Amino acid sequence: MTRTRPEAACRDLAFLEGYAVDEAGELALEDYAREVGGAGAAEVIRTAAERSNVTGVHLCAVSAPLTEAAEADIEGFARALAAGGAGGLGWS
Repeated sequence: MTRTRPEAACRDLAFLEGYAVDEAGELALEDYAREVGGAGAAEVIRTAAERSNVTGVHLCAVSAPLTEAAEADIEGFARALAAGGAGGLGWS
């Protein structure tokens, strides 16, 4: 699964803002988005011009449509990671 080779049940979740998330936070965000989004896999989306900003998440093998609450929750987690308030990898 990659954004360049999406599968049938893939979708992109675009954030309203971009968030500076480090590598450990990126992994946590992907895991969180996969669990909350009911997806088989997840990959962060970064802006091409500014590698540090995460602008969304690509989800694959999504089992059901995402609710607005789930979308807001995933972006909220990205925001908290960027602010240093998500406790690193300890989201579970």
